[in-house]
Amino acid sequence: MKRVLFVCVENSCRSQIAEAFSRIHAEGVIEGYSAGSRPSGKVNQKAIEFMREVDYDLNSHSSKSLSEVPDVEYDVAVAMGCGDECPFVRAKQREDWGIPDPKELPPDEFRKVRDLIETKVKELVSRLKGE
Repeated sequence: MKRVLFVCVENSCRSQIAEAFSRIHAEGVIEGYSAGSRPSGKVNQKAIEFMREVDYDLNSHSSKSLSEVPDVEYDVAVAMGCGDECPFVRAKQREDWGIPDPKELPPDEFRKVRDLIETKVKELVSRLKGE
């Protein structure tokens, strides 16, 4: 399995959603993790609500710092678009998805960001399956 780390500043919304979609769409392909450079300590309530719409419970997730995820070399480290490069995270490949922060967006716009993250995770899974 490929190890993938999804990173954003607070680890409360985008990276949590990406980790969730990696669990939904990439079982047996990706071992997904998420973390933040300055974690908020909680998962965003809107993220919990809108992931519930796709039958995923984010209540089991927690906001984590980069020091709380395994200290391994990841196959891919994905920055969600927050400008964090996390140079001390070892990764064979780095990507920045440029995902806008949805936490202050109205519901329909939040859903669009959620769906964009799902699309990007599916594309990543497809690429990693081909390697």
